[in-house]
Amino acid sequence: MPSIKDSLFGESPPSVFVGRMGYPVVRMGPLVPAIADPSPVNFDNPASWADLTIEDVIGMRASLVRSSSGFNVKDAYAIDARNSRILSMTQEIARAKKPVETEVWFLKPPRADLKFDGILTPMGPSGTIDKLAITSNPSVERKVEYITSDTDITASIAVNELYRANIPVYQIMRLFSVGLLGEKRKLVPTRWSITATDDILGKHLIERIRDYPEINEIEVYSHTHFENHFEIILLPAIFAFEVVEIWMPRSFWAEKGAIEADREGYKGRRGYSRLGGGYYAARLGLLEQLESRRRQATAIIIREINPSYWAPLGVWVVREGVRETLRKKPGLFTDPLDALNHAASRIKTPVAEWRNELKLFDTARHQRTLASFFLLFSRSPIV
Repeated sequence: MPSIKDSLFGESPPSVFVGRMGYPVVRMGPLVPAIADPSPVNFDNPASWADLTIEDVIGMRASLVRSSSGFNVKDAYAIDARNSRILSMTQEIARAKKPVETEVWFLKPPRADLKFDGILTPMGPSGTIDKLAITSNPSVERKVEYITSDTDITASIAVNELYRANIPVYQIMRLFSVGLLGEKRKLVPTRWSITATDDILGKHLIERIRDYPEINEIEVYSHTHFENHFEIILLPAIFAFEVVEIWMPRSFWAEKGAIEADREGYKGRRGYSRLGGGYYAARLGLLEQLESRRRQATAIIIREINPSYWAPLGVWVVREGVRETLRKKPGLFTDPLDALNHAASRIKTPVAEWRNELKLFDTARHQRTLASFFLLFSRSPIV
């Protein structure tokens, strides 16, 4: 971890962070690398990390200094004059599509620190802002400029409009977090903005996918991403979604191992998933693939977390893991049990320990028509 004095100059990837401690008074500000790098944009772009190791990601994130100042979450809507400059500059950094030259002066040298979290990417040193300056002109996409200036649309509409304009999901999360989307704007803690964005986009894609024809064959995809192994089974049926998480013994946060699952039927779910943000991240990765194919399916995602996943890197591991898995060539099957056996052969945990969690798999394989499948879910919605 680099040594940092009371000021820092560097190119923010661009990256910002909004904390949750003390809500509704929170700390927020830009992240600035303490080391020079020819590609600073990669410091906060999980979509480009597929070829890195766990150690690479931690090392990269540890060199990002989290600068912050205190704000009430409502300051995004009615900016307090005292803090308006720091807030507005942080928002400008969040709007940028390319790295932004940033200089930060701290009240005292940032504390050397490294924090891990199941939702957030690893966090490095942090310090309180005394003064903040942007020394380059931020480059902003025209669509971002338009949407962030529109205070007559809801945050949900804004998120979907940006996504349809091919604005990266990670930038949308930043814009949401710093209070640049919607009508009565608020600062949103970064961890909440991540899951909210995944959920908003997921719900919109589900509405579209329900109108598409079903896939023709059973498909099985397999891939390991940052010591998280994914098996994804797509069944020719109307849309439904199930995730099984298998934490192997001695894996992070599960010394004795743990198995959990959650799901939703054709009519969607009620309430927040017991699996947390990983559920919504996995769902978005899946829905993107179905949308690109103009197809629907019942999807079973089995995620096995190995002990070698020794430090949590954030929920992006699930989102990008599902995306990467679905880019692989699938195995094709006509018998659902053959497909399941094929997937189970690559999972280290004995199938008997997690087979009973596959509620939707058993439902889908016993349905013979779309009508009967829809009838079951309309009578007994799975939540």
